[in-house]
Amino acid sequence: MNKVMLIGNVGREPEVRYVDQGVACARFSLATTERGYTLPNGTQVPDRTDWHTVVMWRRLAEIVEKYVHKGDKLYVEGRVRYSTYDDKQGIRHQVTEIWGENMEMLSPKVVAPAEGNAQQ
Repeated sequence: MNKVMLIGNVGREPEVRYVDQGVACARFSLATTERGYTLPNGTQVPDRTDWHTVVMWRRLAEIVEKYVHKGDKLYVEGRVRYSTYDDKQGIRHQVTEIWGENMEMLSPKVVAPAEGNAQQ
């Protein structure tokens, strides 16, 4: 089984593009952090942050385009995809991506103050 569950913060504004017959594809970075701790001997182990490239397709990509922004906290569920490509200089690169199949927004909604309700 290939299943990944991540909770993290969006690192940059999502890039959304439309491919074959208008199918939406969103790509963004997600930072997950393991909190640091102190060992019994007093040694400090610092926080560790890992960066993941998340790819969403179709309806999820459209939702990402409308509602997801840099700094938002997300829960992403999906699978790991590996691929390779050769650049213009012929150097082979390996790419690891999380292909999202489910997403939940965890950041609180920002509610704009209603006009005319200003306190004086």
